[in-house]
Amino acid sequence: MNTPVTIGGVTAPDSALTRKAISLVERVHSKVLLNHLHRTWWFAEFIAKRRGLAYDRELVYLAAILHDLSLSDEFAANQRFEVDSADAANRFLLDNDYPKSKAELVWDAIALHTSTGIVDRKQPEVALIHIGAYADLFGLRLDEITPPLVDDVLALYPRLGMKAAFTEALAEVIRKKPHTAFGTGLVDIGHRHVHGFGCPNLCDLINNAPFDS
Repeated sequence: MNTPVTIGGVTAPDSALTRKAISLVERVHSKVLLNHLHRTWWFAEFIAKRRGLAYDRELVYLAAILHDLSLSDEFAANQRFEVDSADAANRFLLDNDYPKSKAELVWDAIALHTSTGIVDRKQPEVALIHIGAYADLFGLRLDEITPPLVDDVLALYPRLGMKAAFTEALAEVIRKKPHTAFGTGLVDIGHRHVHGFGCPNLCDLINNAPFDS
């Protein structure tokens, strides 16, 4: 059995279910993406502690570890990648007898984790996945974590070319299901990284609505 990871005196949740979740993502994700999942949780954890939030640590850990499941071939489906990941995580948790009410919070946390301005207003468990993921992707709110803790997280879970690898993972989502990019940040990646990408323009959709004005 692996020893639970400790950084800065904080130990990651460790249970039969968290170990099973780790085994799942280790099977379907690259090391680059795996490290992103772990950093998402650690950054969320340290920011939450800095803010004095009360929250279910295991739930946040599970949501962080499972939040990008649909970026793997096994769990990609036909919805937005956030929703596909949330659906896959929900199935995994319910199949492992996780309480339905908690599984629904995990679903919200994953499905909404890119919804800036909305997810921030939700329960701490939901908001923290957005906070942790965006700290890792964009460096947002890293000033709420002491630099030595950031360094310790990066040493244990190095980035390994994260910027290029994650951009390519999202570009692959667009290649497979370009219709899901509309209204999301994936439009930017599609225009820059996917040859021939096209997306409905909101102005055209409004103008072409079947009404006189």
